[in-house]
Amino acid sequence: MNEYIYLDHAATTPVDPRVLEAMLPYFSTEYGNPSSVHRYGRQAEKAVEQARRDVAAVLNCSPREVIFTSCGSESDNLALRGAALAERERRGAIHLITTPIEHAAVTATLRQLRDRFGFTLTELPVDGAGRVAPDDVAQALRPDTALVSVMYANNEIGTIEPIPELAALCRERGVLFHTDAVQAASQLDVDVQKLGVDYLALGAHKFYGPKGVGALYVREGSPLLPTQTGGSHEHGLRAGTQNTPYIVGLAEALTITADERAAHNTRFERLRERIIEGVLPAIPDSQLTGHRTERLPNHASFVFRGVNGNDLLMHLDLAGIAASSGSACKTGDPKPSEVLLALGLTDDWALGSLRVTVGRQTTDEHVDRLLTVLPGMVEKLHRLEAVA
Repeated sequence: MNEYIYLDHAATTPVDPRVLEAMLPYFSTEYGNPSSVHRYGRQAEKAVEQARRDVAAVLNCSPREVIFTSCGSESDNLALRGAALAERERRGAIHLITTPIEHAAVTATLRQLRDRFGFTLTELPVDGAGRVAPDDVAQALRPDTALVSVMYANNEIGTIEPIPELAALCRERGVLFHTDAVQAASQLDVDVQKLGVDYLALGAHKFYGPKGVGALYVREGSPLLPTQTGGSHEHGLRAGTQNTPYIVGLAEALTITADERAAHNTRFERLRERIIEGVLPAIPDSQLTGHRTERLPNHASFVFRGVNGNDLLMHLDLAGIAASSGSACKTGDPKPSEVLLALGLTDDWALGSLRVTVGRQTTDEHVDRLLTVLPGMVEKLHRLEAVA
């Protein structure tokens, strides 16, 4: 083994060299504060506003509907807390709807609104593939529903949700709709007109941009109470000096991703299918998690009964392969993932999860290496568990 193989692109991606090149001047020669009135400030402001226009072009929205944040989690927090509080103030709406398979940035925020701010929360069930039924959403809507939040594509199991249908249901009832598109944006179309959403969250490091910057789409006219105050930045919706180089990087990364999406997805899907078709027949007591076809092109996720997922990751790491047992925010937690339990899996299955996500630099040789070593590792862990 001469090469360490990275198969955890759902956790983060390397910065594209073209993105880094676009960012570099704003660390050195063009370092002004975008709020300053002198030349340095004007140059920085010009870069931020061009980035806003570039992001808006990909999202198919107005630049004024794009808010820059520090990450996808902050984008989710701002949308959920800001919209919920605004709707309570505007029309007394205190009911929130989501699913149990959302990223923690969504579930923790909504549960805090329930537990500390007097809102009520409905968490709708999902089927065995992780999909929420539009009929369930329709039946859960109430006159006092403020907001519905369903993620575009799941980070742990790769399942794609029927966002346009869900958003349309909410729009018919006058209810705001938010989607966490942080995982989806690297491979799926994020045209907000087609999706029909009111709020959409992005995080740059999932699509070959830098960590520490995100964006939030807010449809014109959708209420949003600022949750970070102190200045008029971002149309008064998110105070704080804009991170010019990172904002430039996010816009460049998103533009490249949109331009090259089709070509990359074709290759991702081929590699994904090689992994799925190589793992399931070779490993007894294995199961694919997530929807078989309505899933992210680069995403293969499994559970192995009677295996500890973290032990498996450690063995893979020693063999020179980086993968994950689910969300990078939860790796190392010995408890079963809430997402996997929501699918109906029992603990002996849910504890043995593995997520393999390919990327732009992944090769067939990398997949060959995984398929060569993984069956033996799982078999060894089964033997060790039996002895224990």
